[in-house]
Amino acid sequence: MGISPESLAAMIPADFTLGVATAAFQIEGAVAEDGRGPSGWDAFAAQPARIVNGDNADVACDHYHRMADDVQLIHALGVDSYRFSLSWPRIQPDGRGGTNPAGIAFYDRLLDELLSRGISPMCTLYHWDTPLPLEQAGGWLNRETAYRLADFAAIAAELFGDRVQRWVTINEPTTVTLNGYGLGIHAPGHPGLFDAVPAGHHMVLAHGLSMQALRAAGVPGDIGITNVYSPVVAARGGFVNDLLVELFDVLHNGMFSDPVLLGRYSEFNPLLMPFLHYLTEVSDEDLAIMSQPLDFYGLNYYFPTRIAPGPGPNTGPDALPEGLPDHMLEDSPELPFHITGWAQYDRTAFGWPVAPEYLGIALAEMAARYPQLPPVFITEGGASFPDVVVQDALTGEPHVADIQRINYLGDHLAAALAATAPGGAAESVDLRGYYVWTLMDNFEWAAGYSQRFGLVYVDFETQQRIPKSSYSWLQAITSLRGADTSAVRR
Repeated sequence: MGISPESLAAMIPADFTLGVATAAFQIEGAVAEDGRGPSGWDAFAAQPARIVNGDNADVACDHYHRMADDVQLIHALGVDSYRFSLSWPRIQPDGRGGTNPAGIAFYDRLLDELLSRGISPMCTLYHWDTPLPLEQAGGWLNRETAYRLADFAAIAAELFGDRVQRWVTINEPTTVTLNGYGLGIHAPGHPGLFDAVPAGHHMVLAHGLSMQALRAAGVPGDIGITNVYSPVVAARGGFVNDLLVELFDVLHNGMFSDPVLLGRYSEFNPLLMPFLHYLTEVSDEDLAIMSQPLDFYGLNYYFPTRIAPGPGPNTGPDALPEGLPDHMLEDSPELPFHITGWAQYDRTAFGWPVAPEYLGIALAEMAARYPQLPPVFITEGGASFPDVVVQDALTGEPHVADIQRINYLGDHLAAALAATAPGGAAESVDLRGYYVWTLMDNFEWAAGYSQRFGLVYVDFETQQRIPKSSYSWLQAITSLRGADTSAVRR
């Protein structure tokens, strides 16, 4: 059994933020309603064989029409904060120029609903839904997209800045770069391998430009960025293995956090120059824009990564688990390394290793790499499991007993709190909060509806919401810690 709600509640500091997170494209649906423009992900999902089972996000969780009910679910959960993203094409359909009043009105209602229930809004400007005209003009390989996001940030600041307590400029530029522009398994489906590096640079530049726009508008809310972090280890010893670990660490971690937190790109072994040369050609002006002081740093953690040389076997102990390895590099004959499995760990339904101790390691590594690390929020943490709806024997009501998710969340939250407590491996990290991914089952990108991460089960045929056991478990923690939802927590 996992850690009890009573034990976890006792570990949580009084000013620690507990929240849940979602993303617009994954839950809203209504992709062709009320003036919303198409996104790159709409176009990608419409292509054959891109998404598991041919799924799309046309309806998703129908949150666009059910928003008030979903906010009530958050309120009943008792958490302090809700992290959501703005749909760029819903607010600014072409990614430039005029705005869409109906889209603006939706987020006005959302913010007002949250605040009326004492829920602190954390708003992500960009969670992967690039307006299609910008994607067709090169997307993040086109430097101009960074300036368009900054324009969008200025629009969002004017419209919503009085009500947003925390802003996230960009979510996981790592994943967009590697999966979207490196491997092509996410939108826009561009398999450029190491030629994707400029896309990552342009996203971090967009972060800096967006920070400037938000600050120029005088928003009172705090501003940060969210990056996914994965501790990287060698599957076996030797110089080549260590070199490949360094390569992956730069590509996955350092390329997106070093310029923000250190004002420079990662230093790396000269032998890696053929893969990373672009990072040595960046101007000081760009680095200055990218490295403005943050109010907080958002860390997403899901699993550690083991690296071995070569493209990797399709079978045997080093093979990847079956299924789509989202957030992971797939085997490719053109890559000098591959990601191996972890025999010692259980796996999620996605095939990801369940390794909560590596969350503590991730925090410790961040503390060591960045002596001036700002306050940290874990802005995503969660797991997919094969949830099954059953009828409760006593009430006859549908029920989902997701004990694996309860254990996962409890172990990871406890690991983060222990690592950052006095005497912990990352005691210098000022950890301010933890956001569960995710509130409800949704469109899980290239995996479609095959992976369920939610605290709430969604029947995608009827749109019925069924709170899972994990929902009740988190509800118990918020109650036991004396969560005060009568006023917004900062």
